Amino acid sequence: MADPRTAELPESGRVLPAFAFIGWRWISRNPASTIAPILLPFIFLYFLRLISPPEYFPLEVVGAMLFTTQNVGSWVLGDSATWRIELRLQEIFVASPLGRVRYLIGIAFSNLIPAAPALVALGVILALVVHVPPLGWAVLLLSIGMLWILFSAIGIALSSRLKSQREVWPVGNLTFTVIGMLSPLYYPITKLPPLWQDAARFLPPTYAALLVQEVIGLPGAVPSNPLVDLGLLALSTLVGTALALHWYEWRENA
Repeated sequence: MADPRTAELPESGRVLPAFAFIGWRWISRNPASTIAPILLPFIFLYFLRLISPPEYFPLEVVGAMLFTTQNVGSWVLGDSATWRIELRLQEIFVASPLGRVRYLIGIAFSNLIPAAPALVALGVILALVVHVPPLGWAVLLLSIGMLWILFSAIGIALSSRLKSQREVWPVGNLTFTVIGMLSPLYYPITKLPPLWQDAARFLPPTYAALLVQEVIGLPGAVPSNPLVDLGLLALSTLVGTALALHWYEWRENA
């Protein structure tokens, strides 16, 4: 017989609220966690503001927003590795009806919450330094959403291949920081050497940056076809997420 205390509880729709609570508890217990996501992009902005032409500052702010979103993947990697290796929580989720996709969405959502203050702060700065049309905001939010999904999937896939917590920090920093530096997020792609430009076009953040820069009309933006950039960003997000989920070991082999 069903327990009358749980008879009226919903049987679905509880994944995001539960993981959102996890993300909020991280902030409420340690408010400094809202400052950490801001520090790295703001350090880049500070030095670029000193050494780069002033007209490139709006482009750099957009790059900081995309870079912050990409770094959510590193936090997903850390959390999912900790839950699997140390806390053994993944075994509980595997035995539940949750499934790997909803687990990914939940853990990605919980890590987006601490990043939200940084994104909001950067969005306010962007609105103060340049006029952003409504379409520009929509494209920026769409690009942020796709990068969030893609790099969260990459982070959780990488986490399933780690054998110890000591591997989390070097693997996460090497993967996400290098991709962020190779992509033209903080500078126009034309400032890169030709060979570097060709390599950057294989990275999804490149098309997010080119798309947003062109739609908003930022100084330094390279003339391009926004529909082509959007299509390549969407395609790379779909293919990259599918490959990451395929590579992700949901059940332990041993």
